[in-house]
Amino acid sequence: MKKVSFAEFGGPDVLRLTDAEEPHAGPGRIRIAVRAAGVNPVDWRIREGQKLGAHPIELPSGVGLDAAGVVDEVGEGVEGVEIGDHVFGEGSSTYAEFAVLSAWARMPEGLTFEEAAGYPSVVETALRIVREVGVQPGQTLLVSGASGGVGSAVLQIARDRGITVIGTAGAANQDYLRGLGALATTYGEGWVERVRRLGPIDAALELAGSGVLRELVELVGDPRKVVSIADLGAPEFGVRFSGVAGSVPDALAMAADLISRGRLHIPVEKSYPLAEAAAAHIDSRAGHTRGRRVIVV
Repeated sequence: MKKVSFAEFGGPDVLRLTDAEEPHAGPGRIRIAVRAAGVNPVDWRIREGQKLGAHPIELPSGVGLDAAGVVDEVGEGVEGVEIGDHVFGEGSSTYAEFAVLSAWARMPEGLTFEEAAGYPSVVETALRIVREVGVQPGQTLLVSGASGGVGSAVLQIARDRGITVIGTAGAANQDYLRGLGALATTYGEGWVERVRRLGPIDAALELAGSGVLRELVELVGDPRKVVSIADLGAPEFGVRFSGVAGSVPDALAMAADLISRGRLHIPVEKSYPLAEAAAAHIDSRAGHTRGRRVIVV
């Protein structure tokens, strides 16, 4: 089978499309014929060799955590899923023609494989950080870097829970944020005052690693009410860095429910073939994403 992997840490040029042995589903796992794989910032952070703790790897390594596809092997002890089912979920080395998943759910009706591949890690992360930051219905949450996949999910999950959200993003994404129910403003010079004019802030999430933690703590007034998923220097400001996943099966079940009820939709901004995984990483690292990027197999 074809698989994207890397034998050393480094830039996107270390990625190679290689021939590899097919993986197989062990106990408690399923294997899918991958139709699409989600592109997440954690993918290129791991490739660069960043010390993320939750994702230790051995070289050479495959790439990718999220995927959607067709079940073609069911491991021992697995119930409730059959060969031929269309599922989305999380596993390892998902930039490949076949991948083993450790957590999965049936794809909601009407969802394409490309759309489904963009949800697993994104929704798990969004649910986790909304919980960790402790924001409650009726309060206001500030999301810095709100137009990407996690931000898109946070805005919609918060709206579903009765939380007001203020989102910062580039000028081109202001209408996109408003369409997701957020009060929107641009980042850049003067952004703190623009946020203040939109109202008092009860909690904040930092999603882009853009060096704004000091200002977020100032706006909220308590570093314990700020959570980052992108700035490894967060502890220097007394801010929690959230990098360890919670229950992915629970997150997938909630994602499927929200999608089925029309309360969650994350658009696919761009799709890439396996051979262009490096370009996908370059674009993901550059930011300014509206929704999700995926690899199509």
